[in-house]
Amino acid sequence: MGKGGASIPDEEWERFLREAEEGTPGAPEEPSARARMVAQRLRDEPGRPEGWRTHQPARPRRGKGWYVVGLLAVVVLLVVVMVPGRVAGWLGVGGGGSTPLAAESERPDRPPAKEAALPPTLEEPFRGSPAERWGDGTASLVLPAARATGWMSKEQVAQALDRTREFLAESSLDPGVLRGERPAKAIALINPYQQDVNDYLETAFRAPSRENDPLMLFSRFAEAKARLVGNVVRTRGRIVYRQGERGAVEVSTDVTYVYPVVRAAPGSDEVTRTIVRREVVVSWDDPSKVKIKPGTFSLVSYKSDTTNGGCDTFTGYLVPEFSAERAVTGSGDGPEVDPYDRSTSLDARLRESDGAGCGTASRL
Repeated sequence: MGKGGASIPDEEWERFLREAEEGTPGAPEEPSARARMVAQRLRDEPGRPEGWRTHQPARPRRGKGWYVVGLLAVVVLLVVVMVPGRVAGWLGVGGGGSTPLAAESERPDRPPAKEAALPPTLEEPFRGSPAERWGDGTASLVLPAARATGWMSKEQVAQALDRTREFLAESSLDPGVLRGERPAKAIALINPYQQDVNDYLETAFRAPSRENDPLMLFSRFAEAKARLVGNVVRTRGRIVYRQGERGAVEVSTDVTYVYPVVRAAPGSDEVTRTIVRREVVVSWDDPSKVKIKPGTFSLVSYKSDTTNGGCDTFTGYLVPEFSAERAVTGSGDGPEVDPYDRSTSLDARLRESDGAGCGTASRL
């Protein structure tokens, strides 16, 4: 492991797992059903303030937002002053526009500035978007410093954080999964005794639907329709943790993934982007209090918000639209949303768009 966070030797981790497994005789038969988004609660209680435990098990749309692409016309008046390179910097084509951002340590207070309206290309698939300055894959997902929390020691917390980030990589960044394969490694990290989640996973890949959509947790493109440009996915997000119920270590993740894609047909060169934001909360439970397979976590909640991945299409795959499709479908009838805006929570965004149909993205 050791991808940016403290780690412990494999033999020590294995010893910890053995000891944890031996300490489970008095554990409950199964963990409480604590997964999925509270879309129904948001409808019933629109003014309720958020609290740590308000992300409880889900129902109806389990926090899925869909946005199609709208056209945004921007007129910029440039006042040229006698400072070399300033105009280029304003346009985002100079050195300053591509300077990598520091890791996100807290929720930003505003959306990223608008970039020059430059279309993406095969050579520069993130051009003209804030993702031009974002990190690659898990490199931008910096782990917080580990400290003894709940039932876990400092070293065990470090390992739990590392494995949580591993789940994000296996579910949303793995090349095989992005090509439409089953995310077996990611699923293996989920507690097999969490029955409602396992029922969802079993159904989602066999018969995807609004209620059981694998895209809530996993990013997959139909290999026959679209493919990734290159092998880089840009990300921006945060990983934090705290003590949860029954002394568990609860890890919250909030990550936006930007996928540049082209049509699957050989020689395709029109690049578009699919943007997915997910908030996933997991619980590393004490095996003496919760029935859990050592080395796995229980899902507390998961929410997703997708731009240019298909609107109300439940095929189990992200379905990006290109210019020809957008000319036919037009803009959605929902609110306009900036998919790069991380200054609001997904709860707030989904509350605004709930029941409004497909929204319109202000930019890709």
